[in-house]
Amino acid sequence: MIHISQDGTGDFKSITEALNSLPKDNTSEQVLFIHKGFYEEQITVTVPYVTFIGEEAESTILSYGLYARMLMDDGMKRGTFRTYSSLIDTHDFTAKNITFENSAGPGTLVGQALALYADGDRLVFENCRLLGNQDTLFTGPLPPKEVEVNGFIGPKQHAPRINGRQYYKNCYIEGDIDFIFGSATAYFEDCTFFSKYTGKEISSYVTAASTPQGQEYGYVMSGCRFESNCPAENAYLGRPWREYAKTVLINCYMDDHICKEGWHDWNKEAAHEHAFYAEYGSYGPGATMDMRPDWIVRLKEEDLYKYTREAVLSGSDHWRP
Repeated sequence: MIHISQDGTGDFKSITEALNSLPKDNTSEQVLFIHKGFYEEQITVTVPYVTFIGEEAESTILSYGLYARMLMDDGMKRGTFRTYSSLIDTHDFTAKNITFENSAGPGTLVGQALALYADGDRLVFENCRLLGNQDTLFTGPLPPKEVEVNGFIGPKQHAPRINGRQYYKNCYIEGDIDFIFGSATAYFEDCTFFSKYTGKEISSYVTAASTPQGQEYGYVMSGCRFESNCPAENAYLGRPWREYAKTVLINCYMDDHICKEGWHDWNKEAAHEHAFYAEYGSYGPGATMDMRPDWIVRLKEEDLYKYTREAVLSGSDHWRP
């Protein structure tokens, strides 16, 4: 186990130094124990089989403050995918008891600002906090094609689009616009999604999946809570970043900040036919199903076997996080 401590009592003072000490062709588990502290560094993990264990999530904070509207040296704006505070660009990575933060500020002022860019297979985040505003968590890969020229400028712009499986357990994730977005197969269990009030008529869209056509699963959220400091009917559960988006909610609590319609189509008529948005057992003030659009699926109990953690994440290698 490698110890990281800012007071000099560990093996390294920074997470980046510790990561640089690992063999690039690593094949064995490497555990980095991160002691309490505020680690202001942009972190990139490219070595597989790495585990971050924080002393405790509330006081073990990985933070940086880049944002999309920031001008680069060449006069171009930084854009969404160069704003990450932490990039996980590998497979078999685990983080426990860690806060991932983008400190840039409200999306209404700075635009998109990623706290965590997670792109890889068999990624696990347990008892973690993800703090930000617009685009807090990106679950890569990127969609196949940009809609806007140079919209994908960043570390994975030209990389192959490979679907990865991600598991989030007992995590707290906050933000405003599209604060959980991307193309991965991701299972969220017992997590809290906190929509932040921006003063707008609609402050928040929790999810913006971009599930590729033909991919069996996008986002599945089981036993989660949708909470907020927004007024009533000020947020949506999600909208399709791409028209084949998939998001399924199982036994989730929704406060009254969720609009009665629940979901927004992002003015994509094709999504009514191609996207898959579904709920089962939703409860709470924002969970009234009577006003949900007719393109939202009401799951039945006999459908639930398709959306267990094992069914969604096991894959051909029978992964069991």
